Amino acid sequence: MSISTDRPWRDPALPAAERAGLLLAAMTLEEKIAQLGSRWAGNDMADTALPDDETINVAPMEDVFSVGGALSLEDASRDGLGHLTRVWGSYPQTVEQGVAEVIRQHEVVLKESRLGVPALVHEECLTGFTTYGATVYPASIAWGATFDPALIERMAAAIGRDMAAVGVHQGLSPVLDVVRDYRWGRVEETMGEDPYLVGILGSAYVRGLQSAGVVATLKHFAGYSASRAGRNHGPVSMGRRELLDIILPTFETAIATAGAGSVMSSYADLDGLPASADPWLFTDVLRDDWGFEGTVVSDYWAVPFLASMHRVVANDADAGALALTVGTDVELPDTIGFAGLLDKVKAGELSEDLIDRAARRVLLQKAELGLLDEGWTPEGSVKTSGVDLDSAENRAIARELAEKSVVLLDAGPVLPLSKDARVAVVGPCADDPRTLMGCYAFPNHVLPRYPERGLGVQIGSPLDALRNELAEVSYAKGCGVTGDDRSGFAEAVALAADSDVCVAFVGDLSGLFGHGTSGEGCDAEDLRLPGVQGELVDALLETGKPVVLVVVSGRPYALGEYAGRLSGLVQAFIPGQEGAAAIAGVLSGRIVPSGKLPVQIPRHVGGQPGTYLQPALGSVDSAGISGLETRPLYPFGYGASYTDFTIADLRLSVPEIGTDGEFTATVRVANTGDRGGDEVVQLYLRDVVAQVARPLTLLTGFARVSLEPGQAADVTFRVHADRTAYTAADLRRIVEPGDVEVMVGTSSLDLPCRAMLRIIGDVRVVGHDRVLTTPVTVSEVGGGG
Repeated sequence: MSISTDRPWRDPALPAAERAGLLLAAMTLEEKIAQLGSRWAGNDMADTALPDDETINVAPMEDVFSVGGALSLEDASRDGLGHLTRVWGSYPQTVEQGVAEVIRQHEVVLKESRLGVPALVHEECLTGFTTYGATVYPASIAWGATFDPALIERMAAAIGRDMAAVGVHQGLSPVLDVVRDYRWGRVEETMGEDPYLVGILGSAYVRGLQSAGVVATLKHFAGYSASRAGRNHGPVSMGRRELLDIILPTFETAIATAGAGSVMSSYADLDGLPASADPWLFTDVLRDDWGFEGTVVSDYWAVPFLASMHRVVANDADAGALALTVGTDVELPDTIGFAGLLDKVKAGELSEDLIDRAARRVLLQKAELGLLDEGWTPEGSVKTSGVDLDSAENRAIARELAEKSVVLLDAGPVLPLSKDARVAVVGPCADDPRTLMGCYAFPNHVLPRYPERGLGVQIGSPLDALRNELAEVSYAKGCGVTGDDRSGFAEAVALAADSDVCVAFVGDLSGLFGHGTSGEGCDAEDLRLPGVQGELVDALLETGKPVVLVVVSGRPYALGEYAGRLSGLVQAFIPGQEGAAAIAGVLSGRIVPSGKLPVQIPRHVGGQPGTYLQPALGSVDSAGISGLETRPLYPFGYGASYTDFTIADLRLSVPEIGTDGEFTATVRVANTGDRGGDEVVQLYLRDVVAQVARPLTLLTGFARVSLEPGQAADVTFRVHADRTAYTAADLRRIVEPGDVEVMVGTSSLDLPCRAMLRIIGDVRVVGHDRVLTTPVTVSEVGGGG
């Protein structure tokens, strides 16, 4: 292959960093700045009339739309372009149409610019590739319920392969925010309330996506999920210690153990300082402490928000200069604040070195992705035939995920259902497939603006699936997900009264900015079931017939008022395209449930905070100190089964270790029931005495174990002393000598195996090079004695 001597950066034999440097040296200032921008050429997500004549504003920021949408792609590309925004994810199109549009936009960028540097294409992939006709996997909160990192990695690899096949280079996922308030609408996009669970599953997602050659983007850095009252974009009142111990470790783990290539800034302000204006976050922590070498991209419009929302600068140009200085490399989804960088440099108000710093990172990523290679063409970057975005392989993974994510909370006296029972199916989530999909699933994210295009994928409802499982099923909706229409109550109650058992499907319909009960901008005032669904449940219970409640939702709802009155309770966190059959299979007993709660189920609708990571004064041990009940209805990590497991015989390898040592903790788990199934063995640690108030239980390791009846296995956790590290009174992270309680069981409140370990030696300060994970091995030992 002949490499043009005037464009040596096209030589793939040269190191990527050298190629990026050569290209950077050949660029004008204008061309460098162009690499830091983006263009959303297909954006039609402004105010749109829905079929019911309601107007949806899916991004209610008219000022940024008017600026970003003013430029044609041709004008935006005259000096080159960093990113092409959501070519696939903005409106419904066939694979053939999407491929043609990717090629067209690339050709515009190459034609209009002097050096012909391709743009990088990014897309959303929170529940799979967010495009028309692509498989809709369970939402992230359901991934958390699987406690299965290997499965999450397989899913992400499949998503990455589909995206890479049609020319996508970067995926805006995973969300590594840790749930702090269940009222927050984006709980469904998280993997739960524990930083270790989120970090391990998020890292698995990164490895899977990047194995296909698609850059993963960690979001939202940092603190976004801890807003006051769970309000989207709300300010975050959080101390540095909580940020260091709860929020940041998920990102750190994904960078250190999975090599994540990109990080996205958060919208939120932390103690008054917007994330995009915080040099401590993006320089001291991310770059200097963690050694991150990838790109930082802004969340959509986060740069101009510094002026329009946070009001820490006067205008968009100042916002761009501030964000760049602090550490943002690429502005998404359109170049607005960064459009003023050229004038800032020419006026001597901004160093060109900062432009070079960011441009070098972008160009390095493009080199690593092959975009700078000699012979790269738009046509060669995509498959023009044979692409199936909803393949049988995809759906098999989606099905396994859904089945492993459904959480049986209480089998009661009637689950699994008798196949001969007369079953009344009631509720707004029973016959609406949209309730099975998340906010960032294409059918809920984009298709409400295109009702004539249907859902784009084959997806059945739980009602359809139950009719395939059971002999006699009747149906009445009862009420909607939202609203106060009770006109359907009478039919639903009559149907329930005439049945052997009633199965009520209640929960969420995901949407955007208030046009749903879960999802971005769909925050809740409290944790009661939306609309009049709670009243419907009460009316069904008053019939005296057995009622099984199935909650299909993106957040946990407070179910304490139904405790003791139901004949069965199932939680299905937005289980995706294959979720209906998964739920029906659990109800019928075809599937032995194995999901575990990644968030707790509260008792009371207003009881906050509800997460399990509480010190003594915020925990169940504080009863009597406050009149408010803090004990959850079901704790973190809990999930029942149709078979029985025992966990016993905790063995520590040593009674004490040094502050730089390690030990193993081994337990025996046995299936003592009559069906094969999975149990999730969970290891928690507790500091007996620490410099600061610490959580009474902290997940430190877990393993999903599959066992047949009578089978047993030894589960061994290898725990380094670093896993006990925490942020001390002086804000240094330390491993401290003292007693640590080791606890193993099946939830944060069911820990039958306990032992004490002593850590000896001097206090040890640890940093990014500390051990971040707890390796685990499972060894079959035969019979369950």
